[in-house]
Amino acid sequence: MIRTAGGQLYTGISTDPKRRLRQHNGELKGGAKALRGKGPLQLVYQQVMANRAEASKAEYQLKQLSKAAKEQRISEPCNG
Repeated sequence: MIRTAGGQLYTGISTDPKRRLRQHNGELKGGAKALRGKGPLQLVYQQVMANRAEASKAEYQLKQLSKAAKEQRISEPCNG
């Protein structure tokens, strides 16, 4: 998950989270339109998954959570 300067949380999947964050921050081409102008952005939570199918399922489940539940997940130790 990425936190915007305004405190919003964005959830997505990537094979290279550091590169994807750089894209979203405008350092590299290809960032999400939803994040333009909302930086600086900060990577606050990531999970390593075995494959893209598992990553997509986890992404869907995270997107269903309330912001409070996402914040709880972020605050748990060992979230990287």
